[in-house]
Amino acid sequence: MALGGGGGRGGSGRRADPADRAQLDRSPVSLRRIAALFRPYRTPIGVVMGLIVVSSLIALASPFLLRLVIDRALPRRDVPLLVWAVAGMVAVAGSTALLGVVQTWLSTTVGQRVMHGLRTSVFTHLQRQSLAFFTRTRGGEVQSRLTNDIGGMQSVVTSTATSLASNATTVVGTVVAMVALSWRLALLSILVVPPAVLLTRKVARMRRAVTSQQQRHLADMSAQVEEGLSISGVLLSKTLGAGPAQAQRFAATSDELVALEVRSQLAGRWRMATMSVIFAAIPAVIYLAAGLPVTSGGMTIGTLVAFTTLQGALFRPLMQLLDVGVSVTSSMALFSRVFEYQDLPVDIADPEHPVELDVADVRGEVRWDHVGFTYPDAARAALTDVDLTVPAGTTLALVGETGSGKSTLASLVARLADPTVGRVTMDGVDLRELSLDTLARIVGVVSQETYLLHTTVRENLRHARPGATDEEIETAARRAQVHDVVAALPAGYDTVVGARGHRFSGGEKQRLAIARTLLRDPRVLVLDEATSALDNETERAVQAALDEASRGRTTITIAHRLSTIRNADVIAVLHDGHVVERGSHEELLARGGRYARLVGAAERDVALAA
Repeated sequence: MALGGGGGRGGSGRRADPADRAQLDRSPVSLRRIAALFRPYRTPIGVVMGLIVVSSLIALASPFLLRLVIDRALPRRDVPLLVWAVAGMVAVAGSTALLGVVQTWLSTTVGQRVMHGLRTSVFTHLQRQSLAFFTRTRGGEVQSRLTNDIGGMQSVVTSTATSLASNATTVVGTVVAMVALSWRLALLSILVVPPAVLLTRKVARMRRAVTSQQQRHLADMSAQVEEGLSISGVLLSKTLGAGPAQAQRFAATSDELVALEVRSQLAGRWRMATMSVIFAAIPAVIYLAAGLPVTSGGMTIGTLVAFTTLQGALFRPLMQLLDVGVSVTSSMALFSRVFEYQDLPVDIADPEHPVELDVADVRGEVRWDHVGFTYPDAARAALTDVDLTVPAGTTLALVGETGSGKSTLASLVARLADPTVGRVTMDGVDLRELSLDTLARIVGVVSQETYLLHTTVRENLRHARPGATDEEIETAARRAQVHDVVAALPAGYDTVVGARGHRFSGGEKQRLAIARTLLRDPRVLVLDEATSALDNETERAVQAALDEASRGRTTITIAHRLSTIRNADVIAVLHDGHVVERGSHEELLARGGRYARLVGAAERDVALAA
């Protein structure tokens, strides 16, 4: 990160991004809140600012030492004075370099600690958000705010703030030193610099416009690479025969980048040419003024060289100071985007005073007490006046057409959402009165969409219970009928599952998910289409394992295959969010109602498939 005043992006000519201004208009940021992040580091920040000022002031001694060498030591052949002057130059360079190292270490450490705290805070806060947040938010946006935005905020500490202090000190100190050397030449420099700055900024804006187009096209290209070369993208492309079309789109984007790169390089060359002319013209004007009797004022060669040295160091920090407004706006926009996530209300939160519940003593009776639920912005309720009780140790099966509310009803047991009306209880305790950690140890969920981490099989299973032994992991895998599959792999349980578990079939991933849940040994088991991805033979094996695992615990099962829930203690039939029937398999068949029609339709489908 740039910390010094003389380096950096001189003459950037930047303008505030309209998106940054719009972000700040939508979500203003308080400077007091930003300052609060850095308050624990007041001392090191003060030291950094002090080092910046001291370093900038020490650096100003070099031109005066140079004048001493040229005007006195060399003409008089004063060797002691020459040695002292040269030693002073080396000391100035060494001390500023050393101070720069200490300054970088302190500012980077502070910046990283602040960003670590903020990054961890936002990540933890986002984990507490309900599923509704992640449903309406793109995953890439969440990742961008956690990595790119917070990473960009690091530069606020190690670049923007320190560069502002360093450049301001350098400009003020340089101007004072120039006036001390020659007020006539200093006045001339002040008159010459503004038009040079304006010209440089105009050329820089030309390049920035081209660069913005390049960034948009590069973003398009990155999206095409992600969509076309990811595992899922390649699979979709091959099955649809879309490869040639994707290649043509990629070639078109790449071709546009060629033209933009040529324009960018030309604009960059014009910018460098302009800078070169300016850096050559300003000293030339100063040399001319030093040679004219009316403006020289009896100037010595040493004073002229020292002055041009100072003047050459003035241009870049001055340009960066002119861009400070843009830097502050972009930095504030970064804080605004991150604070937006940090300020999101938590829909599913821990109670202020949670009920203490010993997990070992939980019986597992679940009740939906006149529950109603409506999704945000939904036109109608997903559940209406559901009143069901699942006695401890029994099995409840939920059946119904797609969209009838089965998964929504089951999700309330794990507090993936809270009921809009009524309450859900565990052994008579409202789930909203339990801590989320306690509830997670009581309720285990196996959903129809299996997600595996990109790590080994062993670590995927241990994710459910970090302290599990290898023997316990293998036992859970055996109960889920997946141990033999894993053991047959070259690396066994140390096999990496691959991105999203693509190494395994759908049925194998489902069984791994079941093993992962069984490893936690929850008192209540929610199986949301847990066997939907399995073939008939594997389904029977896993169903037998689930039947064994369900023994002695409360089990809530959702299944499209009605054959898997015939032995449930109670079957509840849902339609449009209402429980329209309940009873055992035989009882519901005898009634000849909706359940009987569902069974009949399922049997016809099986007959047609055969």
